[in-house]
Amino acid sequence: MRVHLGTLAGVAVLTGALSFLLLATAIGTDFWYIIDTERLERRGPGTQDPGGAANLSQSEPLSSHSGLWRTCRVRSPCLPLMNPFWQENVTVSDSSRQLLTMHGTFVTLLPLSLILMVFGGMLGFLSFLVRTHLLFLLTGVLFLFGALVTLAGISVYIAYSAAAFREALCLLEEKALLDQVDIRFGWSLALGWVSITAELLTGAAFLAAARELTRRQRQDQAI
Repeated sequence: MRVHLGTLAGVAVLTGALSFLLLATAIGTDFWYIIDTERLERRGPGTQDPGGAANLSQSEPLSSHSGLWRTCRVRSPCLPLMNPFWQENVTVSDSSRQLLTMHGTFVTLLPLSLILMVFGGMLGFLSFLVRTHLLFLLTGVLFLFGALVTLAGISVYIAYSAAAFREALCLLEEKALLDQVDIRFGWSLALGWVSITAELLTGAAFLAAARELTRRQRQDQAI
């Protein structure tokens, strides 16, 4: 099926811009990980949990939502997460050091993907101006590689969240309280997944443009 280069250019611009905006929004927002303690607080102070421990006070909601850089509570200012790039100056356990390493990995990979998209956008603009097969091909490969970087960053974040949850379980004395706490991933992470899809479509559009240009050049040579 023949596809015009103008159509492919429109698709690439739309999906590329969407991918960049979604990932930038995801990185800049604080709803990657949500802890909802509403059910726990609704039980009221002074009640006893199944383990016999007193319930936590309702003076301040314990619900929180976290991003890549900080964690926030309802009535408290957001607090920055521990800097993962200064591990050598801090005495921490091996498990905590592993968490810091994972944190440093995804806060590096996800902004790196944004940088790759910027370079891909500039290269893509140039490729549609000069219309050479090599530039289309390089741009498509760059966007596909950027999608893999984004996927790696999100995958490391999910693994980090699971490891942090296991670490919290080890430190928490009243594990029965977790039955009353809702923990889930938020819409910031969902934006990251949609960004990957848009980035893959952008790369596919440039590769299709490279194929279409090659087909046209062969037709011109045949004539």
